[in-house]
Amino acid sequence: MVSTSAHAPNRPAPHGVPHHRVAAIGAGPANLSLAALAEDVLPHDVVLFDRRPAHAWHPGLMHPGVRLQTSWIKDLTTLVDPRNRLSFLNYLVTTGRVYAFLNAQFDAIPRLEYDRYLSWAAEQLTNIRYGVDIRDVRFAGAGEGFVLCDEDGPVATSDHLVVGTGTRPHVPDCFRDRSIPGVLLAEEIGEHFETCRCAPYEPAVVVGGGQTGAEAVLALLSYGLREIRWIGRRPWFAPLDDSPPANDFFRPAYLRHFQALPGQVRERYVAEQILTSDGVSMSTLQELYQANYETWLSEGRSPVMMLPGRDVVEAGHQDDLVVLRCHRAAGGHERHTARHVVLATGRRPAPLPLAPEVLDLEPGEEPYVEADYSLRWKHADRHKVFVQNRAQPSHGVADPNLSLLSVRSAAILNSLLEREAFPIRDEQVQTLWA
Repeated sequence: MVSTSAHAPNRPAPHGVPHHRVAAIGAGPANLSLAALAEDVLPHDVVLFDRRPAHAWHPGLMHPGVRLQTSWIKDLTTLVDPRNRLSFLNYLVTTGRVYAFLNAQFDAIPRLEYDRYLSWAAEQLTNIRYGVDIRDVRFAGAGEGFVLCDEDGPVATSDHLVVGTGTRPHVPDCFRDRSIPGVLLAEEIGEHFETCRCAPYEPAVVVGGGQTGAEAVLALLSYGLREIRWIGRRPWFAPLDDSPPANDFFRPAYLRHFQALPGQVRERYVAEQILTSDGVSMSTLQELYQANYETWLSEGRSPVMMLPGRDVVEAGHQDDLVVLRCHRAAGGHERHTARHVVLATGRRPAPLPLAPEVLDLEPGEEPYVEADYSLRWKHADRHKVFVQNRAQPSHGVADPNLSLLSVRSAAILNSLLEREAFPIRDEQVQTLWA
């Protein structure tokens, strides 16, 4: 059983550093949700550590006009605790913008607005330790718990651990282990083109057919580029499935059904349902197609060439240009050269900062995630390790998404408290999945 006895938040530890009941690594949306919900049920017992000096949420992807793909109601707290002081609605009211927001009639809120909401929530919390880069977590033994270390050594100990270190850009193999001038990540577009002097018809390529790829294309258009090729692996630039049946996958009732399925079935379902999470918003596709059409009206040519069904398999550099070799789904290969190549090729969970003795896994092996988001390991009865945003194989397509932030945090807190502090109700279900 997990001990629920109270702990002083800063009692001396054997290592001469503060001890916490729950240490959370990362202060992104996932752990901000955890901290917001914990205020009433675990006051002073949860502390967040983040390597950044202050709040930041994908700062390089805040291009003008980009929108969330998730409803604002699915904020840090509302789905399980609608009266929480850190709800999005309370943010709008207390910042004096609720009427302007309502009158703007957004179908989807600006990503910049959501980032400001997260920043506002972080400012209200007193338990975030910025500028602390936890690089290694060791296990001191049963009854002693975890030792969290930065590059200089231990900075804290804790009974339980929540890892919410987010994701990192995925770089395809053909771009790894080499520095190719002109190749940049999608989040580096602003920094690159604000300092780069380039002509409108310098060729540019965006690799990646998802939402970030589409936003990268629009960003390049905004910087005046008029010779853009958009490469995607799927046979078409697939829109996000935002239909009511698709949104059923993003609710607790379906999560319970999904967790009871055999592993092979879960894996197949995640692959089949991926466009409910990884497709391109219809409004973004419309904006891109309209920009193409209107530029043709004014300039006599469209600036964006769509190239689906291509997989970049080789990348190099020749005569100050990036050279790409693509495999075509229809057969054969083709070659593209560009001055600028933007990688929008998805994201992967950041590595777990856990010492080998904590999980005892084979290289490349992922830990088993229980229904309450805790990892299965030999001391889980006294010292739990929870993971945020890395349980898609066991928890379904919604797990990397913002939709169930508060539901996941509630499940973690319920597990820590060994009681239903946050009832997760989802009772009006019209679909019988199996």
